[in-house]
Amino acid sequence: MAAFSVEGGYRLQGDITPQGAKNEVLQILCATLLTSDKIAVANVPEITDVLRLIELLGAMSVQVERLSEGHYSFKAVNVNIDYLKTSEFHKKAAALRGSIMVVGPLLARFGVAYMPRPGGDQIGRRRLDTHFIGFEKLGAKFNYDADSSFYQVEAKQLKGCYMLLDEASVTGTANIVMAAVLASGTTTIYNAACEPYLQQLCKMLVRMGAKIQGIGSNLLTIEGVTSLHGTEHTVLPDMIEVGSFIGMAAMTRSSLRIKNVAYKELGMIPDQFRRLGIRIDCEDDDILLPAQEHYEIESFIDGSTMTIADAPWPGLTPDLLSVFLVVATQAKGTVLIHQKMFESRLFFVDKLMDMGAQVILCDPHRATVTGHNHNIQLRSAVMTSPDIRAGIALLIAAMSAKGTSYIHNIEQIDRGYQHIDKRLNALGAKIKRIDG
Repeated sequence: MAAFSVEGGYRLQGDITPQGAKNEVLQILCATLLTSDKIAVANVPEITDVLRLIELLGAMSVQVERLSEGHYSFKAVNVNIDYLKTSEFHKKAAALRGSIMVVGPLLARFGVAYMPRPGGDQIGRRRLDTHFIGFEKLGAKFNYDADSSFYQVEAKQLKGCYMLLDEASVTGTANIVMAAVLASGTTTIYNAACEPYLQQLCKMLVRMGAKIQGIGSNLLTIEGVTSLHGTEHTVLPDMIEVGSFIGMAAMTRSSLRIKNVAYKELGMIPDQFRRLGIRIDCEDDDILLPAQEHYEIESFIDGSTMTIADAPWPGLTPDLLSVFLVVATQAKGTVLIHQKMFESRLFFVDKLMDMGAQVILCDPHRATVTGHNHNIQLRSAVMTSPDIRAGIALLIAAMSAKGTSYIHNIEQIDRGYQHIDKRLNALGAKIKRIDG
């Protein structure tokens, strides 16, 4: 098991460009199963989760070609459906939560799909009911074998319908949309997720010949077509990486330029950091972060403690709550971090408390942070990354701490951040990768 050795206390300086968006590209790669034509995808982040999905598609007999770094083509001509029943597929798919999104395309195009219970971050309950209830409404028959943790859905012909999703699940919406584009008739999806990444998927499907109305809203209307054709697609910059870099600059009192961020797609992320007192300037499509010795948390108009909470888009993405929490440990003032969507995502704060942070874990969903205002430096520590986002938060803490920290299980960080140690070292960080 690999680890990071992080010598803290160094300021960063320079330019950095965010990678392609992990949460988008997983949807896009699964959508390549909807046609036998070639689909070219650019700005693909070559991180563990994405490479695993590309490997899985190749094992399903999809023709995969790496055209250059971050640029791939896919041609799903002779997809091997029988492979889905093998123990090898069970192992590969179970290791990757994003694999669940192959179900919609396979069901739409081939009338059947099999899937083991997928893995991913252990951040709390992440049910799949929304996906399969949606497929059933489209006319599919669903079966779950609890002994083998194996899902099966099949349908000779999906039929459009009206559905109200029980939650605005991003992957659930993506899966249902990919199934509905080849269904007969019209499908209306209410309470659909509308994140930029879901919008990107819909726009790509439209270029492939799909008929989708309401893109960007929570009400999607899809008129089914008989077939789709190939296209080219460029993945957006990763908003989670952009937010992570903003947090790093604040915690290390650094001056950074984050380049080509697709600012209009960041939603409320910049403004939420500004509520922590962080200065964010814009130049063209770059974010400029001047070095700040101190930043002060705002309070609400009535003087009450600021709350930062996650919510479905256009609310704040839950993937950045860990970063906001660690950044608050060196702010001036107090903030309540409310993680509504996952009940285990805040449990990493005990590591921050060991480092000297003033954090009170109120319950599994809420933590109160009183910042040090950079008057007291965090202490170095030995830590283990429990998931991708907590992992980057711990890395940010270690970069600001006094002394040398060690972070184990960095495979979790590698799942979401490409060559993060090399990219940050180029800016002045002192991070060493220790192979286990």
